[in-house]
Amino acid sequence: MSAAQDIEKLCAKFGADVVGTKEFRGEHTICVKLGVLHDVLATAKKDFGYEMIIDISSLDHFGEDPRFEMVYELVTVDDSKHLRVKSKVSEEEEVPTCTDVWVGADWHEREVYDMMGIRFTGHPDLRRILMWEGYPFYPLRKDFPLAGRPSEMPDVAFTGIAPLEGGPFVTSPGTNDSVKREPRARVVK
Repeated sequence: MSAAQDIEKLCAKFGADVVGTKEFRGEHTICVKLGVLHDVLATAKKDFGYEMIIDISSLDHFGEDPRFEMVYELVTVDDSKHLRVKSKVSEEEEVPTCTDVWVGADWHEREVYDMMGIRFTGHPDLRRILMWEGYPFYPLRKDFPLAGRPSEMPDVAFTGIAPLEGGPFVTSPGTNDSVKREPRARVVK
């Protein structure tokens, strides 16, 4: 069975809750309403053999409503099928966790929460993963300024010295020879 056939069966099962489908260059996508997202993901694993979730990401459609879109990338272990599942989410809505379907979704959902501010209901440990606790902003949102925002950053984040400054390896960026540009041990005189 192919991903296209899986989409046909998902459309038959979930009917009006399927917003749309798309095939582009052999990649198959199904867009569903948020209310059936968890059921679609569980069905994809149980009935169609998508044993692995390789990525969970989100899109910010700033200025549109709903603002966000969740994107799930599912594959079979033998890599014979790849399925993308999408669902739109408004700023006030929470997404049901799929950690009960794939344990590996834990870190992906935490990253989406940390960078976009999308919350997951039922997540076993929804806390920040890249930014520090208490950071009030979400850096991957389109309304986040490129230069960042002033905040009370913990002092531990500032060392005063660049991490590799004075280190054992140096580079020579001005040379045309790629071998000489590679990091190498510094010659101590």
